[in-house]
Amino acid sequence: MKKVLLIFSIVMVLFLIWLFFWPVSISPSGWQPDADPGMTGAFKRNDALATVVRLTPGLGEGPEDIALGPSGLLYTGLQDGRIVRFLSDGTVIDEWVNTNGRPLGMQFDSQYNLIVADSTRGLLRISPTGVIEVLTASVDGKRMIFANDLDIADNGVIWFTDASQRFGQDEWRLDLIEGSFTGRLLSYNPQSGETRVRIDKLGFANGVALGPNDEYVLVNETLMAKTHRLWLKGPLAGTRDVFVSSLPGYPDNLSFNGEDMFWVALPSPRQKVLERLAGSPFMLKALARLPESIGPTIPPLGWVIGIDLTGQVRYSMQDWSGTYSGVTSVNEIDGRLILGSIAMHTVGAIDLPE
Repeated sequence: MKKVLLIFSIVMVLFLIWLFFWPVSISPSGWQPDADPGMTGAFKRNDALATVVRLTPGLGEGPEDIALGPSGLLYTGLQDGRIVRFLSDGTVIDEWVNTNGRPLGMQFDSQYNLIVADSTRGLLRISPTGVIEVLTASVDGKRMIFANDLDIADNGVIWFTDASQRFGQDEWRLDLIEGSFTGRLLSYNPQSGETRVRIDKLGFANGVALGPNDEYVLVNETLMAKTHRLWLKGPLAGTRDVFVSSLPGYPDNLSFNGEDMFWVALPSPRQKVLERLAGSPFMLKALARLPESIGPTIPPLGWVIGIDLTGQVRYSMQDWSGTYSGVTSVNEIDGRLILGSIAMHTVGAIDLPE
């Protein structure tokens, strides 16, 4: 019995040494989360998303974003680099191209080119015939490592995010634990070829959407559960403010329906363990050492919210059954919300709420 206790004690000591002192790749300095309203008020628990339909069963891992093409086909990018085209009923047409990277956010420009934020290759332009061209992969002489989402202004300027300058797409979890605050909102001008930093020091820069008449651009700061606004026109041009803050979930992609609503995907509710440890770099390092399988858990929740032009939450649609979880994008197309997810192998769809 004494031998067993001795072995157990040694194992526990070694485990604690590993948990608290083994070298890790993060260098946190600590951060302070905003208030979390939880499932209250406009965000109270519901099943409004429970009737979501899986359009494309077996499509492939992680259809992050969906774009409507000029011919009426829908396009989505997968973890293995493929961009797949399918009909509105979910019928897959073909595997159009493979970027040999990780296509995330995507949007068609006025010349019918598909513009793609590829996490490993940068900002891509894919011609109607499938020819792939890298528009930009660096800014200020430094290569970007996590191009994430984008939107395109009427003047052709592409607004996009570089989620982190510390960790790539395959290590996104480490960036959220570290709180590197190296995310950026960037712009690329196809006419001049110039790439500019517009907002920096964001805690995981994510979704992007231009507002009515391109008066402003919104960008989601995932770690801080808020959306920033940069004014592009009018007396406030060049200034920024917070469009919405203290969300109860971490915002991913963002889209504008062209009239009166911004749709936001919330792939996860706020993580209480992470945020309680946020002020302690020592404990954040310990959290990073834990395997993802035994770290903080994310419930199988599907969640999207609709925010009007004043920043008020008008819709909060949830599904707790796991039918369609980990929603990373939501786009309003032909009277439906079309959903993407890094957790699913299919695209989701649901009728617009009344």
